[in-house]
Amino acid sequence: MKGSSQKRARRQNMGYLYISIWFIGFLIFKLYPFISSLFYSFTNYNMFNSNTKWIGLDNYVTIMHTAKYVKAFAITFQYAFLTVPLKLAFALFIAYILNFKIKGIGLYRTVYYIPSILGGSVAIAVLWQFLFQTNGLVNQVIGLFGGEGLNWLGTPKYALFVVCLLRVWQFGSSMVIFLAALKGVPVDLYEAASMDGATKIRQFFSVTLPMITPVIFYNLVTQLCQAFQEFNGPFIITKGGPMGSTTLISLLVYQNAFKTNAMGMASAMAWLLFTIIAAFTAMAFISQKYWVYYGDEER
Repeated sequence: MKGSSQKRARRQNMGYLYISIWFIGFLIFKLYPFISSLFYSFTNYNMFNSNTKWIGLDNYVTIMHTAKYVKAFAITFQYAFLTVPLKLAFALFIAYILNFKIKGIGLYRTVYYIPSILGGSVAIAVLWQFLFQTNGLVNQVIGLFGGEGLNWLGTPKYALFVVCLLRVWQFGSSMVIFLAALKGVPVDLYEAASMDGATKIRQFFSVTLPMITPVIFYNLVTQLCQAFQEFNGPFIITKGGPMGSTTLISLLVYQNAFKTNAMGMASAMAWLLFTIIAAFTAMAFISQKYWVYYGDEER
């Protein structure tokens, strides 16, 4: 009896040891930066200047009253609200098509998922930049049909479109989740709808969509959080230009933190962005009781 209790205690100690590795990493690389950034947001902290002073809400007031920062927040909102609905709609559309039993469907699913694997990489962003240059492949294809190429990266409205298009192109991860949800819809619901005379389109809106609303909700929240934090595409493709038309708030956080060394200002912007993301996430969770269907589960 005593030996078994000792073995149990050793197993528990080993468990604590394994957990402690993660816990120490969490404290050092997650919790400490999280709390310290909140403190620095109320200071004029500069990484190369030890004369740090408490300035209260000055950083936040400056952000609210500076046109460059206000514009960056507005563009970030525009970017998120353009890319998230388009990406989810396109992902759901492709997932719905790939849910049919057709020959070679496994290959098609793989091909459609590849952009999500590659899309976030620096190499793909560079390739995207070359595609939409004045003499890039996109303008060459337009020229083949007799059209006139556009200055995609030099015109504000086109530059934002190019950056948004890269985000929408990375729809594979959402598509796979949607595909799994579609396969979980009970077949007998479709059979009952067919017996009632419902068309495929009516079945989609009356059966499919309500049954996969939990997955739509999940994809909405995750994609919204990712869109507000987007950095690679705008930074590599357009450097935030032209005329700041693709300068998202994440780019200004980077510029203030690592170019001008204004870590206090960067922390304040990061916390404002965090607050915005938290607010939209909370709104999504509050709204889910009106449109998300969880079957017979009590919520």
